[in-house]
Amino acid sequence: MKTPQDLVAAAKAHVQEVPLAEAEAAIREADALIDVREESEFAAGHIPGAIHASRGMLEFKLAGNPALQARDVKVVLYCKTSGRAALAAASMREMGYLNVKSIAGGFDAWQAAGKPVAKPELPSFG
Repeated sequence: MKTPQDLVAAAKAHVQEVPLAEAEAAIREADALIDVREESEFAAGHIPGAIHASRGMLEFKLAGNPALQARDVKVVLYCKTSGRAALAAASMREMGYLNVKSIAGGFDAWQAAGKPVAKPELPSFG
């Protein structure tokens, strides 16, 4: 029986991971930056400009968004450490997407490097 780590390793063998040093350039060149973490993780902080589509709903969100349905749309994915993003990228490749990349090390590496993080504004009740 395969473990989740086996599935991630197999996915990473077939998807393009962008080193953190090249992530900002890849994001600038992309049509969409997608955070595949859970909603609570996204709400706690995310890469500026990212849209949220949790790993479990990604395929449905892509199918429901005309702007993301072209086979040649350029997408960069990320998650917490890169496992879910690799699985998501592999799934997108199976769907026929041609230009999908994931960020090596994910959001944890991004944040550890001191890169910008967007956090939602909390309402003021003062």
